[in-house]
Amino acid sequence: MTQHCNDISSQDWPALVSALEANPDYKVLRRLNPSTWLTLSDAMKPRAGTLKGVVLDTETTGMNSLSDKVIELGMIVFEYDPQSAQVIRVSRVFNELEDPGFPIPPESTEIHHITNEMVKGKTINDQEVHELLEGVSLVIAHNARFDRPFVENRWPIFATLPWGCSIHDVNWRANGVGSAKLEYLAMLQGFFYDAHRAVTDCWALLEILNMPLTLEQQTVAQTMFDSIEKMEHQVYAIGSPFESKDLLKSRAYRWNAEIKSWSRVLGTPQALREELAWLKVNVYGHKKDAKVEIETFSRLEKYSDRPGDKKLQSLANF
Repeated sequence: MTQHCNDISSQDWPALVSALEANPDYKVLRRLNPSTWLTLSDAMKPRAGTLKGVVLDTETTGMNSLSDKVIELGMIVFEYDPQSAQVIRVSRVFNELEDPGFPIPPESTEIHHITNEMVKGKTINDQEVHELLEGVSLVIAHNARFDRPFVENRWPIFATLPWGCSIHDVNWRANGVGSAKLEYLAMLQGFFYDAHRAVTDCWALLEILNMPLTLEQQTVAQTMFDSIEKMEHQVYAIGSPFESKDLLKSRAYRWNAEIKSWSRVLGTPQALREELAWLKVNVYGHKKDAKVEIETFSRLEKYSDRPGDKKLQSLANF
């Protein structure tokens, strides 16, 4: 006779879960709860030798940072060991809603379930946001290219802080991970959560920072922190022949219709040199006068809408 879940007592569940976990045909996912090894206290003083970081997530009225608005801001402030990148403890959790001043589009509400009634008359506390960011060494977001422009427009203080991105600072595909979506990464780590609300996404991201990566033989946090100080270079294949478009696209270049150029982001000087040599041979056909434009972003400019340092680079010596 089949036993229904409602008939199973709470004392029976641990044994049933253990039995499922022991069977290779099943995978058990647990609901995310703030980690027990993270001690939450607003009154904590920083431990000697640790640094202060923030994981951040926003919910917005849409995708355009110039015309859309932040309607929810979630932040978790944590201390971490700068040598091991291990998160030591959480000191503050912040989550507030804000009225954008116009109706939230229905298609946005379908994603995050935030309604006009929920935000009516509410304002995010600017003073508390500034207090939470005092002494912060790093802000981390899952897709910082989305979140950073939004929060910089609303709170310019975010432009003064270095950012890391748990999507773009980790080579997920090279580590055998087929998707960088936060819900998928959570599943790989054995947990699930109610996604698309700011603070729950922050808790999930904090857990993902401890995820081991097979290629680097270190955690996500260690891999990210290693890349924070590195410059980021965006190469613009200006004046590239039309017939090279498929070749550029296959090499992860993206078309910018506004400036009519293909471009690609590279994370290291070595990768940049190799790319310039490849462009010289495969796109520009060894032309002596071939030039590309390189835009270099420091850690304070990465993932923002603010321009980096641009220069023209001849390919003659590559």
